[in-house]
Amino acid sequence: MRTFNFKDFRESLAFVNRVGELAEAAGPSSGFDIRYNKVRWPVTHDAGGLMAKDFELAAKFNDLM
Repeated sequence: MRTFNFKDFRESLAFVNRVGELAEAAGPSSGFDIRYNKVRWPVTHDAGGLMAKDFELAAKFNDLM
């Protein structure tokens, strides 16, 4: 699990909105946990563990930071 840190809730939410589009396009994916200025991902996974697409998404998320 990775924690992304932001200045405030507004930045956290904006990040989730951006990466949420990528996650949705990739198909069924893990959830996000937003706590004010922190976003945790992945939270859970239907497949019972990380899949190759999770690592691909993580790389894309890093590019959006």
